[in-house]
Amino acid sequence: MTSDILSLDPAGIDGSWYVDTTRFARDTSWLNTPMTVYSGVGVGLFVVFMVIGWWLARRRDASVMAAALAVPFVAVIAYVVNDAIKLIISERRPCYRFPSAFLLEKCPAPDDYSFPSNHTVVVFAMAVALLVVNRRLGIWAFVAATIMGISRVYVGAHYPHDVLAGAIVGVVVGYFTAILLRRYVTPLVNRLSDGPLRPVLTAAAPVHT
Repeated sequence: MTSDILSLDPAGIDGSWYVDTTRFARDTSWLNTPMTVYSGVGVGLFVVFMVIGWWLARRRDASVMAAALAVPFVAVIAYVVNDAIKLIISERRPCYRFPSAFLLEKCPAPDDYSFPSNHTVVVFAMAVALLVVNRRLGIWAFVAATIMGISRVYVGAHYPHDVLAGAIVGVVVGYFTAILLRRYVTPLVNRLSDGPLRPVLTAAAPVHT
């Protein structure tokens, strides 16, 4: 069963959607630059979200601060898990299957595999972790993550199923990692909040006894 899954032709899943999307990119030159820039460096927006999450968490309790501090670790763990999946599946990029497709991003090396999309996994993992910190911030992060996923197909870097799988992996890994880290980091935040790091961890005034 596993060998059958690994031998599937990814182009047969949604290759036509991939080609249609790259044609759409060719016909919307006005959108090329914004999508290319966002696809490449849009992860930086999530660093901004992360800082906002930390700032908001300073006005909440230790568990919320622990969740905010967990966000960068969630991103790293999601990336590592996804990289392992990519090595196991070893799906070649669609640019090799469709060499005449309109590409806005250079075709990567053959050993830079496609499934699932690393960009998508990381931003969805961060989005769900931010949702644990602040619901409104998390929703905005999910919107930004969705655009990131779309942009990865638009620039020709991934099949649509790479992005869909990336979103699922990101949400699952991000959620469980964020919950576990919040559980185990909260006591540490409580202890450190009584020391020199207090201004970083909470905006509450110290309680004098």
